[in-house]
Amino acid sequence: MKRDADVVVAGGGPVGLMLACELALADVPVVVLERLTEVDTTIKAGAINTPSAEAFYRRGLLPPLREVQKVGLAQFASFTRQRQAAGAAVTGSAPRFAGHFAGIMLSGDRLDESDPDFADRGPAGEVGMIPQDALERILAERAAELGVTLRRGVALTGFDADEEGVHVHTSHGSLRAGWLVGCDGGRSTVRRLSGIPFPGTAPSITGRQAMVEMTGADDLGAGWNWTDIGTYVHGPMPGRILTVEFDGPPADREAPITAEELQTSLRRVSGVPDVTVTKVLSATRFTDNARQASEYRRGRVLLAGDAAHVHSPFGGQGLNLGIGDAMNLGWKLAATVRGWAPEGLLDTYTAERHPLGAWVLDWTRAQVALMRPESHAAALRRVIDELSGTTDATTFFVKKISGVWQRYDLPGSHPLTGRSAPDLELSDGRRLADHLHDGRGLLLDLADDPALRERAAGHGDRLRTLTVACPDRPDLSGLLLRPDGCTAWAADAPGGYEELDAALGRWFGAPAAVPAA
Repeated sequence: MKRDADVVVAGGGPVGLMLACELALADVPVVVLERLTEVDTTIKAGAINTPSAEAFYRRGLLPPLREVQKVGLAQFASFTRQRQAAGAAVTGSAPRFAGHFAGIMLSGDRLDESDPDFADRGPAGEVGMIPQDALERILAERAAELGVTLRRGVALTGFDADEEGVHVHTSHGSLRAGWLVGCDGGRSTVRRLSGIPFPGTAPSITGRQAMVEMTGADDLGAGWNWTDIGTYVHGPMPGRILTVEFDGPPADREAPITAEELQTSLRRVSGVPDVTVTKVLSATRFTDNARQASEYRRGRVLLAGDAAHVHSPFGGQGLNLGIGDAMNLGWKLAATVRGWAPEGLLDTYTAERHPLGAWVLDWTRAQVALMRPESHAAALRRVIDELSGTTDATTFFVKKISGVWQRYDLPGSHPLTGRSAPDLELSDGRRLADHLHDGRGLLLDLADDPALRERAAGHGDRLRTLTVACPDRPDLSGLLLRPDGCTAWAADAPGGYEELDAALGRWFGAPAAVPAA
């Protein structure tokens, strides 16, 4: 049967768009279905971590992200000026981005930047303050440039999958595809209809986050604040508020969020009786519902982002986890569609990403436990707060929050294997990330070794070879990078290529036969 696309992606948020861009880079026809007619401007995640920044950097998207971050820093400066005008004792300089754990702020000044996990991150380490709606706009523009078909105002309503493909039903008709990927959020229709189990823990909190106009806010504490009722946040942008109450989930998450609801919650949690919300610009509710799909693939149907895992938003881990899913899945699904994927390649998506999802669920559960308005949690907060004043603890937390600790469990003896590739400065005047914009694998020959280059022969457009020097890293002789930027093989000296040959076969398949002369 004729297909309308090789892949249909349900959900046109940042995860779905990033996945579509990765597929399009590999010349895979893809259609994205998005039920909303415009970019969702609801206030959500406000930052990206290092692996996400590296992913965008490796696809040439760092310049627009920098411009977005400039706006965020200007908004922080405006909030600081407002607080100073109100007589609050605050500094006028923007904070060094380091993150927080359960609202306990981490100072970048206490960070051990000599830790090897922070090494060779390059310009990606300079970008972090990126709101989700701005990121969605940037990815939508890139998707359009790559020829992705984005159908806004079209919702997936069902599908029928078999061994040959997927018949996708939508609010505007149906289409046939080889594969379907659900990036359609925590209440994913794709996941529900696929029958993939979604076990986890039930919600126990009601959170509200909003951008508002308000009066009487001078007595609100800036940043994170704990009270006998719950937790509230004021800033770091003018009009941004967040409250967390520990009296169970909301009765109706779909009900419109009114100024009265936000004002009542803010007054109750903060104890400031005169704060008045006069206008709601953007608002959302959330809970600590924490669940994870037992598998990310069932036949020709896959899950990514919140469709595969949900949890509380503390620390902004959800968006970053989803971007990591898209980077990991994109090239593997493209290889499968194009027919060169080694056996079992697509199954490594679940094997590599599921453990990270499970870790994030526990990381966010721990923060909710620490934030509870009761004496045991308060005592533990004081301990964690004291620990966070040390270099070791700050470095531990920042490594976890920033994602620099992440590593896939890949075969190989080199310490770089399974880790995000270092952003090396090369003798051609470029950085390593500059050579990854096309989304292909890369064999980096740093020792001008013909025997090394010979091993890449026959892999066609799956893999490029680059011979170049790296004066700052004379200890490295070669690197094999997967399209997602993960180091599949590394060596400190030429020779002994058994591990390289195994990695080439595992990730790029057998080379094509060379015709006889």
